[in-house]
Amino acid sequence: MFMHLAKPLAPQPNLKTLQISNLSRRGFIRGTTGFTLGLSLVACTQNKPETLAQDASPIPDNSNVDVGPLVLISIAADGRTQITNPRSEMGQQVITTVAQMIADELDVPWDDLVIKQAVGDKKYGDQNTDGSTSVRNHFTRFRMAGASMRQMLTQAAANQWDVDISECSSELGVITHSSGKTLTYGDVAEAAGKLDVPAEDDVTLKPRSEWRYIGKDKPSYTISDVIRGKGTFGIDVKVPDMLYAVIAHPPTLFGKVKSLDDTAALAVPGVTQVIKMKEPEGEAPSFQQLGGVAVIGTDTWAAIQGREALEIDWDAGPNASYNSKAYAKELAATARKTGENKLKRGDVAAALKSSAKTISADYYAAHLSQSPMEPPAATARWDGDTVECWACTQNPQAARSTVAQICGVPEENVTVHVTLLGGGFGRKSKPDYVVEAALIAREVGKPVKVTWTREDDVQHGYFHAVSAQHMQGGLDAYGNVTAVLHRTVFPSINSTFGPAVQGSDFELSLGATDNPWDVPNMAVEVGKAKSHIRIGWLRSVANVYHVFANQSFAAELAHAAEIDQKDFLIDLIGPDRQIDFSKDGVTYPNYGASIEEHPVDTKRLKAVLNKAAAMAKWGRDVPKGHGLGIAVHRSFLSYVATAIEVAVDSDGNITFPGIWCAVDAGTVVSPDNTKSQMEGGTLFGISNALYGEITATNGVVDQVNFPDWRVMRMAESPHVFETHIMESDAPPGGVGEPGTPPAAPALANAIFAATGQRLRSMPLLGQNDRLDMSKVGEG
Repeated sequence: MFMHLAKPLAPQPNLKTLQISNLSRRGFIRGTTGFTLGLSLVACTQNKPETLAQDASPIPDNSNVDVGPLVLISIAADGRTQITNPRSEMGQQVITTVAQMIADELDVPWDDLVIKQAVGDKKYGDQNTDGSTSVRNHFTRFRMAGASMRQMLTQAAANQWDVDISECSSELGVITHSSGKTLTYGDVAEAAGKLDVPAEDDVTLKPRSEWRYIGKDKPSYTISDVIRGKGTFGIDVKVPDMLYAVIAHPPTLFGKVKSLDDTAALAVPGVTQVIKMKEPEGEAPSFQQLGGVAVIGTDTWAAIQGREALEIDWDAGPNASYNSKAYAKELAATARKTGENKLKRGDVAAALKSSAKTISADYYAAHLSQSPMEPPAATARWDGDTVECWACTQNPQAARSTVAQICGVPEENVTVHVTLLGGGFGRKSKPDYVVEAALIAREVGKPVKVTWTREDDVQHGYFHAVSAQHMQGGLDAYGNVTAVLHRTVFPSINSTFGPAVQGSDFELSLGATDNPWDVPNMAVEVGKAKSHIRIGWLRSVANVYHVFANQSFAAELAHAAEIDQKDFLIDLIGPDRQIDFSKDGVTYPNYGASIEEHPVDTKRLKAVLNKAAAMAKWGRDVPKGHGLGIAVHRSFLSYVATAIEVAVDSDGNITFPGIWCAVDAGTVVSPDNTKSQMEGGTLFGISNALYGEITATNGVVDQVNFPDWRVMRMAESPHVFETHIMESDAPPGGVGEPGTPPAAPALANAIFAATGQRLRSMPLLGQNDRLDMSKVGEG
């Protein structure tokens, strides 16, 4: 699928790839994630393009395009540039951002770009679009691709003129010799395609002062078409002779069908078939299908009605005993017991015993659902033992490999086309729904689209872990913190993939073992917790509950010390320094990045805290019933502080007069999109803090749809939301997730400031989505 970007183009040339030698150079493959510098230079004949606006069919016709191995960039004879986007677009504007990075170094006119969406293939390097990695992990890679292509084009022009390359320069698709002669990129595309790819050490990236697109706000490549209904999402896909399917999944994890009566279902007009799904294998769900019964029909509505008519007797399986209320009590009890130590500094027990004042608090966070606006959807079509899939997936390579494994075909026989995604938040990194489509399509012998309804998504997803935490702190006579103990208990994401009854070092490094407080005695411990539903990552992962606990607890310590919350937090972080957590016995992954390139810098952390406070006019008098709260955290290599003002009326209703956010994400490629991600991430965090709760009874998720699974509404959004991006020339950090972790504790701290009520359990609100005003003043 080609995407029309920026303005109408002339007819698209036929792209004929020319061979490039020296594919093994170090500039081609870089790092453990399989850096792919894919370059293709092309000659052309005339042919009309498919674009996002014009693509009426979801099946890309690339029969006239030899993509070959390792392709990210193609140059046509008339100079137009095609960029292959290997990341998944889910509203975060990654298509635009990838284009900014490549086109800036390639030095081509912005309006002449065409974006082609990559299929899932290892040749594109890492395509898993989560973890806020699209810029922070690929900034140099994408720039190097553009710069290498520019150098090859310039060298081809120098060869044609029989001059040294040093006498040539390029700008916006035109190469100029010092004599004034010019050639366009298209003029030398064919010749450049015969050159070796330059080694990375021989390629010069532009200095920051010459950036044309990076750091600037560019118009979105997708929004104008999407808002006109011209984008193809997973749920929009149609192929000839396609059938539609929905699945009655087992109510409990690893439940099975005991008996099935499909008579009434088959009598529903439009229902064509009912099939029993392949059951998952092994003891871990992984990305497997859930099993159950699929209903296939001539349209989705018929399939849904057929599913309603099924009579199924279920074997509830090994997780039928799971009850959230009892499980929460178990977690809380475990959190109050000594766990496995994961951070040890000084002697916490002795320091607590000798403290002038001690404070303890218990925190709880419920399971959460990602609930993207577009539920999972996938289409599959078989031709012999090869299968094409179309899916709204964040991770097309995982979809490809999982379909191959479960269907028992070679991976090269599986093609996964990536559509636009109506949100993801981590749910669409798990390709179980793609596997379902492939299994059903093979069984019925026709193309099939599987649609998850909202009910399916809420009840059968990969849920964010529930957590209980216990914290203790000691203060000396002057209000200084002498000791902190943090215990955390939660079912691990690892339990989805194998035996695991304890949180991993990675999960602990998200807000627990990466605590930057300058406290002489500190310990972090983790307890055991068995999972009973599928556990998966959600926007900002374990930072959600860990930062809620430690930033709420920092405010509790400040209150006990009778010191302003913000001032106390600045002192708690301590002097400017770069922290080495390994000195305290911590296994610290640093979000997969080099600690030398991305150190944990307390100066940057305090800078965003001070900036957010200044934006909120911290310390000002606020009306009765209003309160200011603040929190700060480093996640995904970026630093974010959030200040929130709440207003609580006498009935317990909460409104938001203002939210102020300061972010230091290092080098920012797209400022406007960064601000949008901060706003979206913050509201995502507030919504989950106020309302988010997935519970289970006898292994069955209680919530069914949005009336039960409450999300923040537009009318509840803040009256004022201001975001400030700190100036920085540091390497890029992530922006999709870092806005979420500070939101919940800043909100809880603001509620305390407004009401005197300390809320330690999420969701924060009770019945009728209001605060219990009978507890006002209870700390």
